[in-house]
Amino acid sequence: MDFSRALRERRTRRHLSQLDLALRAGTTQRHLSFIESGRSVPGRNMVVRLAESLELPLRERNELLLAAGYAPAYPESAFDDPALAPARTAVRHILRGHLPYPALVVDRGGDLIAANTAFDLLTEGAAPRLVGEGTNVYRLALHPDGLAPRIVNLAEWARHILAGLGHLEELRAELAGYVPDLEPSAGALGFAVPLRLRSPYGELRLMTTVTTFATAVDVTLAELKLEAFLPADPATAEALLAATGPTAPSAAAGQAPGKG
Repeated sequence: MDFSRALRERRTRRHLSQLDLALRAGTTQRHLSFIESGRSVPGRNMVVRLAESLELPLRERNELLLAAGYAPAYPESAFDDPALAPARTAVRHILRGHLPYPALVVDRGGDLIAANTAFDLLTEGAAPRLVGEGTNVYRLALHPDGLAPRIVNLAEWARHILAGLGHLEELRAELAGYVPDLEPSAGALGFAVPLRLRSPYGELRLMTTVTTFATAVDVTLAELKLEAFLPADPATAEALLAATGPTAPSAAAGQAPGKG
């Protein structure tokens, strides 16, 4: 990666002028212009300041440092690393606390890290190879052997999922092949897509929220996403309460985050 070009691309992608970025990073527009043209070689601290000023994800900050010839500043630990034990404990508590509603944690690629027992209701009937720790939740959602046959509003939900997979081109291409050319239903709002799922307890209408570790300084932790499902109507709330029974942590929630 050419550092000058990479920096310029990231700045323009965020619609920042050289002056805007220079002010944020505490330098001059002239100096930044020299850096972007390759006439000046930035020090490590300057690269870090520029990356922070651009509000880049930690992975991209490391990439910029490498492109400039410096070692990465942010570690990328395995999730079962002892250093992430506090994070695993936090994940376990959050998943348990969200019961009786489904919740799960996925990594950057959408692979399942952990889930609570209520998530089992959503995956009921799916092929075993698509379910469980390490499997891909996006594939589970749209695969014909996954949740797709039970999703009432498949067209809207598929578009909602595919729109968020720009960084996973191969997976997006695969999943797009599973989705028929369905037209969204009348009145569908692209920015607010509930999941409508058939279940033994009737149709479930679910909203989703996504939580991230905003202050993380480890790449793995920063890229985790905790997706929580919430009932969109009273009938769904009652169905989830009836389906989950006593609130207890799932095997996934107790194993994956609990190591260390």
